[in-house]
Amino acid sequence: MRKIDLGLPTYEESLFSTEEQRQEAKLEKVMKIPIDEIHSFKNHPFHVRQDEEMQKLIDSVHENGILIPVLVRPDRDGNGYEMISGHRRKLALEFNGAKEIEAIVRDLDDDQATIIMVDSNIQRENILPTERGFAYRMKLEAMKHQGKRTDLTSSQVGTKLKRADDLLADQVGESRNQIQRYIRLTYLVKPLRDMVDGIHEDGFTIALNPAYELSFLTIKEQNELIQIIQDTLATPSLSQSQEMKRKSQDGTLSPDTMMDMLLTEKPNQKEKLSFKMEEINKYFPRSYTPNQKKELIIKLLGEWQKKKEKAQFR
Repeated sequence: MRKIDLGLPTYEESLFSTEEQRQEAKLEKVMKIPIDEIHSFKNHPFHVRQDEEMQKLIDSVHENGILIPVLVRPDRDGNGYEMISGHRRKLALEFNGAKEIEAIVRDLDDDQATIIMVDSNIQRENILPTERGFAYRMKLEAMKHQGKRTDLTSSQVGTKLKRADDLLADQVGESRNQIQRYIRLTYLVKPLRDMVDGIHEDGFTIALNPAYELSFLTIKEQNELIQIIQDTLATPSLSQSQEMKRKSQDGTLSPDTMMDMLLTEKPNQKEKLSFKMEEINKYFPRSYTPNQKKELIIKLLGEWQKKKEKAQFR
C-alpha cells in the first residue's frame, strides 16, 4: 500500500525541531522596527524635553547612531509596539530623519513593563519633582500587584514580608517618607505641579514641603488657590500650607481665608517684580523654560549695566 505524504512532521522531527523552535523563541534578538509602529508607554511619567541635553543626544545620534537598542513590547491590541525604554533615543533618531530603530522585543505584563520603564529612567539627571512622584507611584503600585516575597527578614516571631514602600526606598536610595512626599505631588492639579517643577508659565514656584501639604486640598480648593496666587502674586509658605490643609480637613477653608493668608507679609519677604510670561514669550525660543528666560534676562541686564558704566567714563 502506497504511503500518502500529508506533509506532517515525523515523531523525531516533532520532538527535536519543536524544542529547537521553543528555545529559539526564547532568545531575545535586536530587530529593526519602523519607528512609526512604536507608541509611547501609557501614562509615561518622564517628559521628553527639547532642551540642551536633548540636543546633545540628537547630535550624538547623528554622528554615531544609537549605541543601545531600545526596549519595546508587543502592543496588546495588535497596534505595533509599546516603548518601554528609549523614548529619547527614538526622538533623536526621528530628528535625524531615521525611519527604523534597533529594538529588543520583550513580552512583558503591565507590572513588569512599568517597573523596567521606571528603573531605566529614574537615575537620569534633571528629573522634575512631579516626574519622580508619578514614577514612584507607578512602580509602587506595580510592586504591590506582583506581591512577590522578594525580601524576607528574620524576626523573633518568624519571617515577615518587607513592605513594598520600604523595598522601593531601598532600591532608589530615598526614605519611605520622602517617597510618599513625592507621590503626594501627583494629587496636585497641573498648574500647581508646574509651580513645584519650576516651569509655570508665570514663573511662580512652590517648594516640595509646602506642595506636600497643599496636595491634601480638594481639587476645587486647589483651583481657587491658583487664582488667588495670580491675584496676590504670592505663593503659600510651609506654615500657611499646613494651615490651609488643616482648614480644608475641618471644612472651614474658603477663598477669602486663602486670600488673607497670602496677603499677610511673610518673614524676610522681599519685593518682587512680576509680569505675565505671554508679555515676553515672543522674545525667546519656544523650548526655553522660565528659569532659562530668567537667566537670560539677568545676563542681558548685566551687559546693559556694563555698557552704561563704560559710557559714563567717556
